[in-house]
Amino acid sequence: MVRSDARENRARILAAAREAFTDDGAPSMNQVAQLAGVGAGTLYRNFPTREALVLAVYQDEVERIIATVPGLLAELTPLEALRQWTTLLVEAMRKKHGLGDALSPTGHQTITEQTYRPVVAAITELLDAGKQDGSIRADADAGDFLQLTGALWRATPGPDDRSPRMLALVLDGLRPQSPLP
Repeated sequence: MVRSDARENRARILAAAREAFTDDGAPSMNQVAQLAGVGAGTLYRNFPTREALVLAVYQDEVERIIATVPGLLAELTPLEALRQWTTLLVEAMRKKHGLGDALSPTGHQTITEQTYRPVVAAITELLDAGKQDGSIRADADAGDFLQLTGALWRATPGPDDRSPRMLALVLDGLRPQSPLP
């Protein structure tokens, strides 16, 4: 069982690393430890390498986004919940894009393996809610949706951001087809 102070230190380190990677993109491990208010030994005990820290930040962010699904479905229609959830995911991936530079090819593979299934499960939950209420077509597939929306976080943010229009097109494609006369 992990002591509460150890859990708190880990949480502070992840929060500091998330902030540092977002602000700076390439903070040193010592900068992360200082931001977290812990010693270097505590940091390295939790995350022995920079890549281990980056992977943990990614994983923590994905878990945070996945955890929003039930609340979104409780407050919104399934299609609107999917829109808002996908927008959260896109924003997070844009912020974390710099983290990808800190990962080796093995690290990229590891994070993909760790996050793909949980993300697809979250999308499936959103799609299933829409299938159940009839707002999303029965053949909608979470893997297809993820692949299509992968282009959204590569779109340039700012005044000419195409991602909201692109997401609207993808979501329109999820609506059930009306039968031809």
